[in-house]
Amino acid sequence: MTIERIIRIMAGFFVLLSLAFGYHGSPIFVSEWFLAFTAFVGLNLLQSGFTGFCPPEKLLAKMGVKRGEGGSCCG
Repeated sequence: MTIERIIRIMAGFFVLLSLAFGYHGSPIFVSEWFLAFTAFVGLNLLQSGFTGFCPPEKLLAKMGVKRGEGGSCCG
């Protein structure tokens, strides 16, 4: 699996999980403050699209995960 795929999976997982924890209608609701984490993930994706800086990409590269054909996943 490549860095690009892992980051997409991580972002989708964190958005869905934080929505489930932050939405009142959810059976696993914890607190509305989890919606702030949803916003954080979205803002990180937005800034990485403009700047090309993606912290998880750097971490995964140091862990030895291979890059895909396109090079950088976030920019």
